[in-house]
Amino acid sequence: MTDKAIADYAVIGDTCTTALIARDGSLDWLCWPRHDGPAVFLALLDSERGGACRLVLDGLTEITRRYLPGTNILETTFVTASGRAVLTDFMPLHRHESVPEEGPDGQAQAQVVRRLACRSGRVSGRWQLRPSFDYARAPTEATTEGETCIRFRGGGDTIRAVCAVPLVLRDDEAEGAFALGAGERADLVIAHGEKHGVDGEGLPGAVDASLADTRAYWEEWSGRCTYEGPYRETVLRSALTLKLLTHGPSGGIVAAATAGLPEAVPGNRNYDYRYVWMRDASFTVTAFVNLGYQREAAEFLRFLREADTSRGRDLHLMYALDGAVPGEEFLDHLCGWRGIGPVGIGNAAADQEQYDIYGEFLVALHGYLEAVEYDPPVKVNDHLPEALGHLTDHILRARHAADHGLWEMRTEKRQSVHTKAMLWVGLDRAVQIARADPKHRLASPDTIARWERAAAEIRAEYHARGWNAARGAYTMAYESDDLDAAVLRTVLFGAFDPHDSRVAKTLERVGEELGAGDLIYRYRMDDGLEGDEATFTACSFWRVGCLALAGRNDEATALFERLLARGNDLGLFAEEIDAETGEQRGNVPQGFTHMAVINHAVRLAAADRETPTEEPDCRAEADAVPA
Repeated sequence: MTDKAIADYAVIGDTCTTALIARDGSLDWLCWPRHDGPAVFLALLDSERGGACRLVLDGLTEITRRYLPGTNILETTFVTASGRAVLTDFMPLHRHESVPEEGPDGQAQAQVVRRLACRSGRVSGRWQLRPSFDYARAPTEATTEGETCIRFRGGGDTIRAVCAVPLVLRDDEAEGAFALGAGERADLVIAHGEKHGVDGEGLPGAVDASLADTRAYWEEWSGRCTYEGPYRETVLRSALTLKLLTHGPSGGIVAAATAGLPEAVPGNRNYDYRYVWMRDASFTVTAFVNLGYQREAAEFLRFLREADTSRGRDLHLMYALDGAVPGEEFLDHLCGWRGIGPVGIGNAAADQEQYDIYGEFLVALHGYLEAVEYDPPVKVNDHLPEALGHLTDHILRARHAADHGLWEMRTEKRQSVHTKAMLWVGLDRAVQIARADPKHRLASPDTIARWERAAAEIRAEYHARGWNAARGAYTMAYESDDLDAAVLRTVLFGAFDPHDSRVAKTLERVGEELGAGDLIYRYRMDDGLEGDEATFTACSFWRVGCLALAGRNDEATALFERLLARGNDLGLFAEEIDAETGEQRGNVPQGFTHMAVINHAVRLAAADRETPTEEPDCRAEADAVPA
């Protein structure tokens, strides 16, 4: 097992996949060739069986790290008893000379580059490299190709390692020892595929050129961020993290970079988040639009267009980047992070019914169309009338149906208040889209009026049946006593009035019964799973938004800043936080958390611009684009 904290990990990537690198410089997680591909390094989940690329330095005394400003290039500084070395880690992503209207905006090289340079004194140590193909289920065959190159094969896959120092092969592990003086380097490039990689002789120049190209790509992308508020560096880090969770070839957006990291310690809540959740991706689209990144939103619409074989007639809760989401499978040969298993891949929740996704998607679509002033690319524009009709038809058919709800509990379906509220939100945004369309082609006046009548009926129902007078709160489901932090989220979309006394009471009850200081649990009820999960970080940020919408800006800002301090030293968040220890829990980096950081920074900026006499437009705040 590994005893490294989840917060010890940084992430790099190339918009095809990501790699996790620990504070000590060990590359402990990498799936190739894409986010949901089989892991070839997975010491994150089992340090004995799972492969890694480790850096071992003699006499190590101090470690600091940072991202190069405006990039996803990681720089770790190691101080030893005799010198100082800097490790620069990145996955090469080079700019296209001309970015196409659709498709990847950069050219990924399917490499991890590790540039190790001695900056002062002398440093000595060694690289240790051992991949473990197909989640450590396939045997590894390793062969040398000259002094500085080794090729690893296993499970039908290939990795080629090229180093600036000789590599010695011992069984299936390569080791490269070095002793460096100031100005000397021991670079290492790990490439995926049979025909990839550079040779040892040309390594230094190739690494420098690739670093310059990759830095230029990220700096140009960051330079297009429109947010200029007081949390710009925090917002930009979250935006860069979300960009890493995109998949350039398909346009999809995965929920997190990892699988199998536990939400409960101990427990069996160890899920695979390397898939495209409609809800998470839609919310990410909103975050991108809020920062001026309309192309990423359009690319997700492309993903749906190409993934949807029913021509917009249905939305799925979850998608794989290609093909169907695999069923759940447990890797019993892996012990799990800190010995907490079972490690699961695939996701059984793909078969659940969660109708709130129609509202989630319409929120994102509305925000995107407003941002592009209702002049989207032709392929998006051509599908709008049909898509809007199908989405609203689904809402009207689902309005009385029970579902599994936002939290994917594997229990019986219920009449979820969050779902009903999001159905209202979906119809509300559909009306706004149809009325704002300059060509007036998306819906007839009679159709718009029918949507408005249905929305009013849905809203009246969940206000009446969702309120539990005995509990003094809106609860998780009709005729339920269970509190649910998801109700806070519906306030952010205008499904509830933030100034309403019942909403204020609900916020108070959630804080009392689901709160742990600044942190919030999703719910506190038996969900059929083992162990008690940690607090859900996004829920804590939703409370920030509710406070801001209620006009309690000072409280909201103070809470927001305290929550930001709970990220790791690089500003990264996992899904959850253990209330007792403050440790990160769950898969990392978690898109749902980082989009909450972005959207609430934008929300606080909007709240600060409001005058005391103005009523905030709570309906539009969730997907408003800042001026």
